[in-house]
Amino acid sequence: MTESTDQSQTEAEAHSPLSAEKQRVLAQSNGVAAWRLWGPYLSERQWGTVREDYSADGKAWEYFSHDHARSRAYRWGEDGIAGFCDEKQRLCLGLALWNEHDSILKERLFGLTNGEGNHGEDVKELYYYLDATPSHSYLKMLYKYPQQAFPYAALLEENRKRGRDMPEFELLDTGIFDDNRYFDIFVEYAKAGVDDILMSITAHNRSTGAAPLHILPQLWFRNTWSWGYDATRPTLSAAETGGITIQHAELGNYHCYFDGDPALLFCDNDTNLRLLYQQQAVGYFKDAFHDYLVHGNRHAINPQQHGTKAAGYFSFTVPAHEKVQVRLRLSKNPNSLPFDDFDTLFDTRRSEADAFYDELQSTLPDADAKLIQRQALAGMIWSKQFYYFDIPQWLKGDPGTTPPPSQRRNGRNKGWEHLNNADIISMPDTWEYPWYAAWDLAFHCVTLAMIDPDFAKNQLLLMTREWYMHPNGQIPAYEWQLGDVNPPVHAWAAWEVYQSECKNSGDVGDLDFLERIMHKLIINFTWWVNRKDAEDNNVFQGGFLGLDNIGVFDRSAPLPAGGYIDQADGTSWMAMYSLNLMRIALELALHDRVYEDIATKFFEHFLYIAKAMSNMGGDQHIGLWDEEDQFFYDVLRSPDGNMIPLRVRSMIGLIPFYAVEILEPELLEKLPDFKRRMKWFLDYRPDLASLVSDWNEAGRGDRRLLSLLRGQRMKKLLQRMLDETEFLSDYGVRSLSRIHQDQPYVVSCASTPMGVNYQPGEAESGMFGGNSNWRGPIWFPVNYLLITSLRRFANFYGEDFKIECPTESGTWLSINDVADELSRRLIRIFRKDANGHRPAHGHNQKLQNDPHFNDYLLFHEYFHGDNGHGLGASHQTGWTGLVAKLLEAHR
Repeated sequence: MTESTDQSQTEAEAHSPLSAEKQRVLAQSNGVAAWRLWGPYLSERQWGTVREDYSADGKAWEYFSHDHARSRAYRWGEDGIAGFCDEKQRLCLGLALWNEHDSILKERLFGLTNGEGNHGEDVKELYYYLDATPSHSYLKMLYKYPQQAFPYAALLEENRKRGRDMPEFELLDTGIFDDNRYFDIFVEYAKAGVDDILMSITAHNRSTGAAPLHILPQLWFRNTWSWGYDATRPTLSAAETGGITIQHAELGNYHCYFDGDPALLFCDNDTNLRLLYQQQAVGYFKDAFHDYLVHGNRHAINPQQHGTKAAGYFSFTVPAHEKVQVRLRLSKNPNSLPFDDFDTLFDTRRSEADAFYDELQSTLPDADAKLIQRQALAGMIWSKQFYYFDIPQWLKGDPGTTPPPSQRRNGRNKGWEHLNNADIISMPDTWEYPWYAAWDLAFHCVTLAMIDPDFAKNQLLLMTREWYMHPNGQIPAYEWQLGDVNPPVHAWAAWEVYQSECKNSGDVGDLDFLERIMHKLIINFTWWVNRKDAEDNNVFQGGFLGLDNIGVFDRSAPLPAGGYIDQADGTSWMAMYSLNLMRIALELALHDRVYEDIATKFFEHFLYIAKAMSNMGGDQHIGLWDEEDQFFYDVLRSPDGNMIPLRVRSMIGLIPFYAVEILEPELLEKLPDFKRRMKWFLDYRPDLASLVSDWNEAGRGDRRLLSLLRGQRMKKLLQRMLDETEFLSDYGVRSLSRIHQDQPYVVSCASTPMGVNYQPGEAESGMFGGNSNWRGPIWFPVNYLLITSLRRFANFYGEDFKIECPTESGTWLSINDVADELSRRLIRIFRKDANGHRPAHGHNQKLQNDPHFNDYLLFHEYFHGDNGHGLGASHQTGWTGLVAKLLEAHR
């Protein structure tokens, strides 16, 4: 057995008081050991993405289909089941399966496209991310593989029949798991060192009869040779001593070992031109293993045993209720006895993962809370993906391929030719959203900072780098339309991550990070002010703003009758942005007085926005605050100058809660220039000074509350938010008031009635493709912001300020207790109730009662407003993973 590639690091770990996993995270952060060189960076879906779309009409889902994926080389990335790869996705490791009944070798996850699903795109598989450490020293996931033919056609046909008013037809609904005729395939990874990777595949037969199973752990190179830049091919070849020898010019040489004596299969990660395009072509193509197993074509694989794609082929008949295991080792250094220490290393990494989470969860109340948090964090880690997208190359095409259609030059993302991404990025979801989304990522980082603050900080900085941020200051939204607008939450996230690190270290946080990101965010703030304030009156329009179909109109598109909408949420987001930047500047000013001027600028800007929100209508006295309804509404400005409040009670009217900050007297005393300018400004502008709440605390001096809501207005909004007939559900705050179930809001536009009604589950509206759902469901990110904002209000008003919660219940709580209650309701979505049922699992009895399902969690995109059932993308741990933060605070 050879020495570990990181023996010196291992010896250092043994003498450190920090846990082994914390030492690895620290070593990565300090540049001592590259523990993140390899990770779960392989996407669950590359087909159907914008990156792979070279069509004239921009219909990405149709251009590169699931059916083509097994036979066609990808241009910009790779996908696979339980995938693992290096940080530049040069060499990939993943899983293929066959049950002798499927028509397709199972190499990637199946799902419906945006046009096929009755509520948009939708993965139709069952898989779970169960465990992970931030250094990727240990990872575990579960894939549930049916023993019968996978019901591809049934899933497609039944969902086609269903309208938007019907639920989605899921894999469990097909009966494919009845009588437990399936395999639980557990895939685990452990690292012996930064470049020494162990993979274990354990298949459990859950049925009462024996069943065949073919397991193929696969290795392949991302295709970099077919596009006309560098035709050099890396190689995989059978080693004389067994296993596979790996040679790559950049990555270097590696060795892959299989336990046992499997057949070694080889082909190339090249498009099957014969099959797809009826061209004369000779070779061993990407779909060779499918052809070899499913169709029995023994000539599909390379008899010379080399190529750019390879597999170890294991064939089993698994007895009833028994299991089989496949073991693999991928290492930089040769190893004469690769499996001698295999089980010991796995046991060590599992125990180190347990120790890491035992410390993290030491104050959590029970085992179920720990299970929820650990799986949430596992999903966050498994959702790190390699993302490669070079817009100039994508627009003009590659020299080795047919030029793209001319329409592309004036089509999607044509104004983003500076963008060149090739990084590990936290994705919202590895199948439905296998691309970064700017505002999602901000929430991801708040959770990731619990376990890896360095990675979280670098993610936030990445979105502001020159090759991401537009020269005009806009942060890219997502690949479908990089120029779309998302809520400006990056300053909030940066401050949250900074504070989290300060709290955990007990010291001053990373000021360099705070300073770097602030400079870039000031540019972004200026872009917002210049582009999204149509009348220069500090009221913002914003566009998409993330809350897709929450309003009457598509806010990203021109209005049917012209005009525009002054948005309560867009304006509130900007007020929040001002306060976030002010607070960051004040922190930096404690170390560099230059930042006092910048803090003053954002202090004053906030007050201008606060004033505008209260009185933007001039003589018409129409503001975003409706005094009669005691609620914030968007206002429609028609071309003839009329101003019409859009009286939809939605999350839009609660977002003003987010803009809140407290100026403590101790801080002001340390910053005399800021204090002096603030006092002058408030004296000079008494109309703006009235928007600031003061409270003198004995022995401390004046504390100042900066908020869009003063005491009475805040109480009125809280009364609505905490009303169970309106916003408050047993499972959090709904995105739309339940009052609109019986009282839909309707407005006439261009002689056409348009309306909004309460829809607690999937939307019946076709707006945004039919997969946008903000008319009643519960969403974690906006709920989380409500909770953190309430805690700031509580810090100012104290325990004596009480509010009835729920409204008209006779129970009076402090604001802090209200925040706790909202946290409890959100956590309840995942917790077992008295019957052992989890609301997120809905009414499915197998999920609720089967011990092989009940404790495996899916972190859905959003949740039913009345019963908490998980809906939308099933693995959007990205922001639903915020439940881990709620559990951390709610002990």
